[in-house]
Amino acid sequence: MPVAISVTISLFLIIATVLLHYELLQFASTLPARLAIPTRPRILVVIAVVLAAHLIEASLYAAAFYAMQAHFGLGALVGHLEGNILDYFYFSIATYTTLGIGDLSPTGAMRFIAGVEALNGLVLIGWSASFTYLTMEDLWGTRPRTS
Repeated sequence: MPVAISVTISLFLIIATVLLHYELLQFASTLPARLAIPTRPRILVVIAVVLAAHLIEASLYAAAFYAMQAHFGLGALVGHLEGNILDYFYFSIATYTTLGIGDLSPTGAMRFIAGVEALNGLVLIGWSASFTYLTMEDLWGTRPRTS
């Protein structure tokens, strides 16, 4: 049963983060044209939206880890915990970015979700890098328009 729950939670988180990422990148792609500011600040605004997207997505995973441990008994974070909600966000952001510091580790069903989060984060970060590069080319005028 914990395996089915882990897979279900993972699928939900993947779908939620991909849809969220798509919507925020879509918003970021239309934002520069609506801003009456110079090019450099426009790029900084796009970067801010992209970073916010990643922080929100990692927060979704952190909330799932917290709920799995505190409310459903589907695993735990073990290691050098400080005993607050930031432990879950710290673990999530380290996993999402594939940093993997190792001072905290998941047990039980949370282990599977942590692995999925690393893969999901890697894909979304790659998507953001590509998006940012193309946006910068557009704003700097170095790429010929195809439309």
